[in-house]
Amino acid sequence: MIEYIKGELTEITPTAAVVETNGIGYLLNISLNTYSAIQGKKEVKLYVDEALVTGGRDDSFTLYGFYNKQERELYRMLITVSGVGSNTARMILSATSATELVNIIASGNEKALKGVKGIGLKTAQRIIVDLRDKMTQSGIIADVMQDGAIANSQQPAINSQTKEEAVGALTMLGFAAAPSNKVVNEILQAHPDMPVDQVIKQALKMIK
Repeated sequence: MIEYIKGELTEITPTAAVVETNGIGYLLNISLNTYSAIQGKKEVKLYVDEALVTGGRDDSFTLYGFYNKQERELYRMLITVSGVGSNTARMILSATSATELVNIIASGNEKALKGVKGIGLKTAQRIIVDLRDKMTQSGIIADVMQDGAIANSQQPAINSQTKEEAVGALTMLGFAAAPSNKVVNEILQAHPDMPVDQVIKQALKMIK
């Protein structure tokens, strides 16, 4: 069992990162949250979840990387829900921050979950029913809220008009509101003064 991988970040995209340690490059699937947290860094430490699929024509072994233990714990909780696989869980964690996801589940906000690509009403309801009590009992809600408060205090102010226009344009182009909002937030946190047209162009390269 691999707990974490620490080393040089040699390649990164919004969905994957390659971390080299001891001459071996590990390919890890990541969420947009993790991408945002590690992009631009030379050395990273990613917490790992291993997915081994057997019994088909070809066995597969996939590594998923997370920038902290809280995101990994949320991922592990999500994949226990019937109908939520690894890629769907990663999509949810890309469309919402850990704090937002905890709030959505705790408040029973089915509509917000349905805004994530691939999540229907029944799956949204199952996620809320299955995980609400688990999150309370595990203590992850307090951990995520504390981390979120620290992160929010460090984030630069976002131009609300630019954000509104960019998200509006992306939804007009057919992208769901939740992932559009997430990607635009990330862009404007990194580049608060970026013009709206450039924000949209950058979002089109990142959004899935």
